[in-house]
Amino acid sequence: MPRLFTGLDIPAQIRSQLALKQVGVPKMRWIEPSDFHITLRFIGDVELQTANAVVDALSGRQWSAPTIELGELKSFGGGNPTSVHASIVADQSLSNLVSSQDHLMQRIGLPADTRRFTPHVTLGRCRGASARRIATYLAEFGAAPPTTSYVPSGFALYSARQSRGGGPYRIEKFWSFG
Repeated sequence: MPRLFTGLDIPAQIRSQLALKQVGVPKMRWIEPSDFHITLRFIGDVELQTANAVVDALSGRQWSAPTIELGELKSFGGGNPTSVHASIVADQSLSNLVSSQDHLMQRIGLPADTRRFTPHVTLGRCRGASARRIATYLAEFGAAPPTTSYVPSGFALYSARQSRGGGPYRIEKFWSFG
């Protein structure tokens, strides 16, 4: 069963800028820059028949390109951080894209995504890293990268090997924005 999600790729220049911030936190498990992405809709572990239905549901539509603007580095998990990420500045076209994809996935029988959409690029997982060190890291490296915005050419259906923390990711299908 493939583990699937839709997402946006990150341009090479921004990947490089984000990769430079992957330093200085002992026990942090940094994500490979080649696996940086923005998840739009997590689909999960599905049978091949459902995977084909996902491709069919997303195909043959006109999709509008959002503008992606990276913000500061933050963490998820509150006082016990679980990951460090580059935030994405809110954009209505990005929210519309996510909502449209969620509705299409519900139409083919997948459950609604009940999590609040928080667009981000995960840089590292904090298993074992101290909360104090992560707070220091965010204070030191938290500013947004110099090249902060871009318009993606499309979105992809990614598959992930079954593992903790994802990656490596493979593009199964790509759709261009109209």
